[in-house]
Amino acid sequence: MAEDDDFVVQDFLPFLLNRAAEDSSLAFQKQYKGRYGMLRTEWRVLFHLGIYERLTARDISLRAKIHKTKISRAVAKLAERRWITRSRDVADRRSEHLQLTAAGRGVYDDLRQQARIYDARLTERFDRAEIALLRRMLRQLANMEDSG
Repeated sequence: MAEDDDFVVQDFLPFLLNRAAEDSSLAFQKQYKGRYGMLRTEWRVLFHLGIYERLTARDISLRAKIHKTKISRAVAKLAERRWITRSRDVADRRSEHLQLTAAGRGVYDDLRQQARIYDARLTERFDRAEIALLRRMLRQLANMEDSG
């Protein structure tokens, strides 16, 4: 390493964000994969439907920043398990509306509770102000809210 090179990859924000996201995501994966055999995209689709109730695959793609082919595979798996229903849009036959079934709602409710527990464990080393600041800054970095 050159003596005048003061770049430290461990302090590089994208590196830190990726590391934190990957570590925390893999730990939570034990919940949805271990309990229900789901993959990451499947639980993300399930959660979006649990929160917003009725969406198209395109809606989920835009909200979750997931490529439409991955969503299509996840939707097929969730429908196969009878956790979601698919109904054609009468105005646009190429589009389907997706909703949770009662069984899917049960899976969502269970995993939502597990997510709350996991989130509390993940943030227990921080005080309330730090947690609020961290969430606000991450939302800003993810362009989920205005920075001003």
